[in-house]
Amino acid sequence: MRRALVAGHVCVDLIPELGALPRSDPGELEQIGPLAMSAGGCVSNTGGALAELDVPVQVVGDAGDDELGRTLVRLLESRGVGSDRIRLLPERSTSYTIVVQTPERDRSFWHHVGANAGFDGAAVDVHDADLLHVGYPPLLPALVADGGAQLDALLVRARTAGLTTSLDLAVLDPRSPAAGEHWPALLRRVLRHVDVITPSLDDLRTTLDPAIQGGPDELGGCARRLVDMGAAIAMVTGGSAGAHLCTADPARLDAAGALFAGSGAFRDRWSDRDQAVAPPEVPVRSTVGAGDAATAGLLFGLLTAEDPDRTLELAMRAAGRRLAGAAITTDAVPGREISWRP
Repeated sequence: MRRALVAGHVCVDLIPELGALPRSDPGELEQIGPLAMSAGGCVSNTGGALAELDVPVQVVGDAGDDELGRTLVRLLESRGVGSDRIRLLPERSTSYTIVVQTPERDRSFWHHVGANAGFDGAAVDVHDADLLHVGYPPLLPALVADGGAQLDALLVRARTAGLTTSLDLAVLDPRSPAAGEHWPALLRRVLRHVDVITPSLDDLRTTLDPAIQGGPDELGGCARRLVDMGAAIAMVTGGSAGAHLCTADPARLDAAGALFAGSGAFRDRWSDRDQAVAPPEVPVRSTVGAGDAATAGLLFGLLTAEDPDRTLELAMRAAGRRLAGAAITTDAVPGREISWRP
């Protein structure tokens, strides 16, 4: 099995069970449900989903040398990923997110960036892997400083080492340090070194074009725009609108690293695609990590040399299982039936 390296944003998710949004009036006590705690961020969500799919995964990120950081490492290990490249840094705090979600509304987040603020990718060892996936650069200000210089350098190192490169974005907070960068120019700079990109429409609205509204008709246009900017493969997700895949021509896929090297038939199956896929039809328990699960499904298809149609099916089914609060597993052998673990 080909090996994946997932680097970038990592945190601990704290998820209180809420029947309704607390009023939080001064001096009042609000009763809420039990607290769920899990490793969060792209490193855990995408890396953990790939591990569930039996992909050998190493994760890379920065946390604080504190109790929460040690808890984070234990939570990552419980997901089956290699966690020895998580650095626990002295005098830094571990990032955490309080996920606020009630049955009648989508989630919102209270986030502390913690040690992620200093992650610049310089310590990422790109050897011993076939794929590098970098997650959530809008939440990693040192990685995107100076017009994305460090992100660009990391991607160039990976491409020079022969890896296929992958990038996922996040919603950009206009109050964050990363918001000071000119994101359209930053993306134009780095996408020539990005083989796979898997943002949501919300990510692109805040980083690429505020005119993006989020309708299903925009998915294909956004995916094609990313390919025109230099990416080889773009899958843009839109929640209830599903997702859209666009891919570049054979010449661009020839330059897409280890996953396409030496396989003209595989390259030809993936080149010049432009297709939509419907969203999963499942009862929604939580939307946390659904986009990352879709990314993992797409990357799994590439790692195992699946065709695009089956890969898109797996991406949406993986997202659906996350939405339903379940885990996904597959035999990892192309052509066999997908099975599910409750």
